[in-house]
Amino acid sequence: MVSKVILGALLLGLVVNEAVGGEDKGMLQSQLDARQIESHAKFPEAMVKMMDEGNKKVAASGVVENAKQVGDRAPDFTLRNAVGKNVALSSLLKKGPVILLWYRGGWCPYCNLTLHYYQDHLAKIEASGATLVALSPEVPDKSLDTAQKNELEFEVLSDVGNTVAEEYGVVFKLPPEIHKLYEEKLNLSSYNGDESGMLPLSATYVIAPDGTITYAFLDADYTNRADPTVVLEAVKAIGK
Repeated sequence: MVSKVILGALLLGLVVNEAVGGEDKGMLQSQLDARQIESHAKFPEAMVKMMDEGNKKVAASGVVENAKQVGDRAPDFTLRNAVGKNVALSSLLKKGPVILLWYRGGWCPYCNLTLHYYQDHLAKIEASGATLVALSPEVPDKSLDTAQKNELEFEVLSDVGNTVAEEYGVVFKLPPEIHKLYEEKLNLSSYNGDESGMLPLSATYVIAPDGTITYAFLDADYTNRADPTVVLEAVKAIGK
C-alpha cells in the first residue's frame, strides 16, 4: 500500500492517504491523476498540511475495512432520483446486475470527471445487461444540476443524510477543520441539506441479481476511482 499526498484545489474535497487494491485502473485514473497534477500548485504549504492531517484521520477511521465487502449481501433501499421519482434497488436487480457508483457531490471536479466518463461507457454497460446508478448525499435539486451538467442518462439518486451510505458502511465524518473549510468555501450544507459534515467514500459496487456484492472498489483516497472497463469485467463474471 503506497501513501500519497494529494495537492488538490479546495473544491476537490478531502484528501485521504490510502490506496486500496492493485488493479489496472485504466484511462479514467490517468485522467484523474492528470487533474491532480494540474491542480497541484494551487495551494500553500499550510493548506496541504491541513489536508494531509485530515486524510490521516479519515484513513485511520477504518471506514474502508468496515464497509460492505465482496460476498456480503447488499442492503436494499429506495431513494428519489433527480426528478423526484422513487427508485428501489430490489426492482433494478430484477432486470440484472446493478452498478452502484457513489460520488461526493457536483462540487467535486473528480466526481464530475468520473460521472462523465461512465456516461461515455453507458452503452457498453447497458449492453452487458447491467444498470448503472449513481448516489450522493446531495438534495434532489443539486442532483438534478449534476445530472444535467454532465448530460447523464443513468439514474442519479439523492441519499440525503447518507442513510444508504451508512448501511453500506461507506460514510465518514469530515474532521472539524475540513468541515469548517468546506462550509466557508463551498457552503457544503446547502448541497446536502444538513450540517452533519458527513460524506461518502467514492465507492463502487457490482451487485448480482440475487443481491450479493461481487465487486467492491473501496479507497479512502477520493481521487482514485473504479475504471468502468474493470467494472464491466466484474459484471461479465457474474454467473460464470
